Amino acid sequence: MGLMKDRHGTFYARVKVPARLQAAVARVLGQGKESQSFLKRSLGTKDLKAANVRAKPVLAGFDRVFSEAEQLLAAHPLRESLSATEIKRMAEIHYAVMLEGDETDRREGTGSEPVFQAVAAQLVEAGIEFNTPFHIGGAPNTGLSDREIYKRDAHLAEDLPTAAEALARGNTSVIRPHLDELLDAYQINLQPVKPTAVSPWPF
Repeated sequence: MGLMKDRHGTFYARVKVPARLQAAVARVLGQGKESQSFLKRSLGTKDLKAANVRAKPVLAGFDRVFSEAEQLLAAHPLRESLSATEIKRMAEIHYAVMLEGDETDRREGTGSEPVFQAVAAQLVEAGIEFNTPFHIGGAPNTGLSDREIYKRDAHLAEDLPTAAEALARGNTSVIRPHLDELLDAYQINLQPVKPTAVSPWPF
């Protein structure tokens, strides 16, 4: 364990996570990271004596995280790959979940249209002029409004190229939350692989 100071002079505790536990610790912490190299926490004091006292329960907390990571590895050993069957089943489950969410949105709306219509109604009532290309006068009974469809298309136009490029380079961080849910459902502890840096130049 190391006591260190930040740039303001406040002490913090930091411990190195063993390489074999880094992926498991990240899953225990559940902060969206693929691996965790260090555990770090501020001790909230600039006094060394107080820092040493406050470090004890922090270290105990770090030990609990390591213990949970060890249990995770024991129950679900770290793997480096998935079988073709596992990939196919996970893809089918994810597709079904996405379809269900889309169907819910179409049936009930995304929830933002009533807010938009309420604000528009208040502006009209107050006599404030405003321009909008979208229909004013209430949300549709079923399905998405023109505004919601426009917003969804705009998000897809922005997100899809970014995700496609990242995945083409082997960077799964853009889908990691969805992937972690699927891995948890199948109780699979998969070792994340860092994407290899690729030069943009052909020489």
